[in-house]
Amino acid sequence: MLLRRRRGKATQSAEDQREGSTMSMMQAIILGAVQGLTEFLPVSSSGHLVLAEHLLGVPVTDDITFEVFVHFGTLLSVLAALWPEVKGITQALISGCMNFSLIPTYYRENEHFRSAPLIVAASVPAAVVGLKFEDQVAGAFTDPKLVAVMLVITGLILFLTQLVKPAGQKRVGIISGLVIGITQAFAVIPGISRSGSTISTALFLRISPLKAARFSFLLSVPVIAGATLLKTIDIFREGVALEGMAPILAGTIIAFASGYFAIKFLLQIIEKGRFSVFSFYCLTIGTLGIVFL
Repeated sequence: MLLRRRRGKATQSAEDQREGSTMSMMQAIILGAVQGLTEFLPVSSSGHLVLAEHLLGVPVTDDITFEVFVHFGTLLSVLAALWPEVKGITQALISGCMNFSLIPTYYRENEHFRSAPLIVAASVPAAVVGLKFEDQVAGAFTDPKLVAVMLVITGLILFLTQLVKPAGQKRVGIISGLVIGITQAFAVIPGISRSGSTISTALFLRISPLKAARFSFLLSVPVIAGATLLKTIDIFREGVALEGMAPILAGTIIAFASGYFAIKFLLQIIEKGRFSVFSFYCLTIGTLGIVFL
């Protein structure tokens, strides 16, 4: 979830913030890889970015240009990795818009057409929380120990999926989609994994594992796109420092590549029934963070 991290002094001008926010190429590459991998793996991208920036000593700043670009990279990765689904949904929507009388039939018989309103409805809770409580949630990005605690909670949620018996081919419906959307809203808290919470919730609702994962990935599209659009508007209002674009572009490319890999990798893990394995990672990193940060 992309939120403004208001960590600098409120009295600083945008120009002053940019002057003190130079990011090295290596920092950009590492953070781009962290963003891409953790955006889709169930380990919390926002939480890992907070911890990674803390460990790498990334300059404190309000400048969100880097965050916007790397999130755009992950948006491109999910569109590329799930292109058949994205293409099918787009084509189904166009067909539905051209034949209004056939919309009920499309909804009953065309899974791609049915996915579109489900994704929109499930995205509403996160959009409301993100816009209404942005300032409050943004403050959480300044507390690495809180992030560590939330990672432990994420680990426990993932671990509990082991208790779910294998499901058949149950698909996402209106009610289950809204429930998944509500759990996604909690992922505005750094350390709570968006993919982890949404996929786990779908599994608890006995949704087919692969359908749960694909719905979670598709559900990330409006969230990432909407947040990226809002923050892009902020960037143009404040101005863009072109001299620091090389590290930003490098981070974006790495975020795209690592995000694509993460999606394909997680789909394989879920297909093998080993989704809960990520719980041990979250529990370990979260515990270490609580002890040492």
